[in-house]
Amino acid sequence: MTEQPYDLRKVLEEMKKLPGQYHETDVEIDPDADLAGVYRYIGAGGTVKRPTAEGPTMMFNNVKGFPDSRVLIGLQASRKRVGKILHHDYKTLGQMLNDAVSNPIAPTEVTRAEAPAQEVVHLASDPDFDIRKLLAAPTNTQDDAGPYITMGVVYGHSMDKKQSDVTIHRMVLEDKDTIGMYIMPGGRHIGAFLKEYEEQNKPMPITINIGLDPAITIGATFEPPTTPLGYNELQVAGALRNEPVQVVPGVEVDALGIARSEWIIEAEIMPNQSMQEDINTNSGYAMPEFPGYNGTANPAVNVIKIKAVTHRKDKPIVQTTIGPSEEHVSMAGIPTEASILSLVGRAIPGKVLNVYNAPAGGGKLMTIMQIHKENEADEGIQRQAALLAFSAFKELKTVILVDDDVDIFDWNDVMWTINTRFQADRDIMVLEGMRNHPLDPSELPDYDPARIRVRGMSSKLVLDGTVPYDMRDKFKRAAFKEIADWKKYLD
Repeated sequence: MTEQPYDLRKVLEEMKKLPGQYHETDVEIDPDADLAGVYRYIGAGGTVKRPTAEGPTMMFNNVKGFPDSRVLIGLQASRKRVGKILHHDYKTLGQMLNDAVSNPIAPTEVTRAEAPAQEVVHLASDPDFDIRKLLAAPTNTQDDAGPYITMGVVYGHSMDKKQSDVTIHRMVLEDKDTIGMYIMPGGRHIGAFLKEYEEQNKPMPITINIGLDPAITIGATFEPPTTPLGYNELQVAGALRNEPVQVVPGVEVDALGIARSEWIIEAEIMPNQSMQEDINTNSGYAMPEFPGYNGTANPAVNVIKIKAVTHRKDKPIVQTTIGPSEEHVSMAGIPTEASILSLVGRAIPGKVLNVYNAPAGGGKLMTIMQIHKENEADEGIQRQAALLAFSAFKELKTVILVDDDVDIFDWNDVMWTINTRFQADRDIMVLEGMRNHPLDPSELPDYDPARIRVRGMSSKLVLDGTVPYDMRDKFKRAAFKEIADWKKYLD
């Protein structure tokens, strides 16, 4: 019997067997704010407004207005669940992703007959075509600019087709065949390819792939310098699941789609064109973003014209996420950990044992670094590691340094360090006037006009909670007796 190829459905079958990791409901849900509003309580986590929780991934089988679709949310909204999906210790997922980048498995092309994502075809030229009635894209809040695709992997290539890339962007359904896509300036390979097309005033063919296994969605969020221009992150996904990602030529556009996705939107990015993101609502907002605030609507997002939509026959799954949820942390934070570990490991090997991009920073703004000092010559190396972390990921804002006896995944342990191994007058480093993430609302010129010249600049912070090596004997934790068979008392 041939084993089922790896895809989202295979992952979900595995999740159903794990207690507390999966829940589905047949109760009708409105995708307009209600769906996200429900999951906010049950499993969103992250920087979502309290009350929230870390809970199961949820499948909504009865979506109002979309009887033939299902909506899945929160598959990666738990780092422990991501570890279970990838069959790896959740505490060392950064190292796992590093190994995947170093040992890539390239995608393999299949025919349309082998691609479940192309079982059903809708052409934008059909008289009744309307993406807003076809795709059950939710809104996160009542202020959103419209229904958003939040878990769509954009797949495109350079004009000469020698380089390709996958990335995730926020995409709002603007009209029956039009999507507004925000491509953040700088660092996105898709943006570099788009410039080539715009210089020739030609539309750029892309596919938007929805309903994917987490190896793909996590791998797709790698950024330079870890994955340089032209490095297709589907190779990372192939390595994470030890099976190549299957891709297939588009039906209507000259671009590849991910063959085992649930949906593929085939489209073109229009050259040198933009539109108001909230053109249908004029609310001033886009959607909630990872810092926990509503993102400001962009006055000039890229215009995407749809050519075709294909999907699976059997109740295709629309995969979505809440912007500030812990799911975003998993997708953005774990690859960032890998990038930091890679760069720091090359520069000062053996000194940074592990890295955690905590939910409080949305996966991008904060990292906790576990430092190992072997002798007096290592004193100060921890601050060098912090500077390297900032260079590995420009959107990083805060670094907390702790010793190797501290559990970086336990906030009580980290804060204990700051309270007992830290003096503010000597253990704080502030780096002024650096580039950061424009979605942080504190990074506005009117917040700090002396240091923030333009939006997206920041003063960066290092909290050094490591013990000076020559004073280490004064900071030994209480030594409890080691009991090898302690678990028997729980039987």
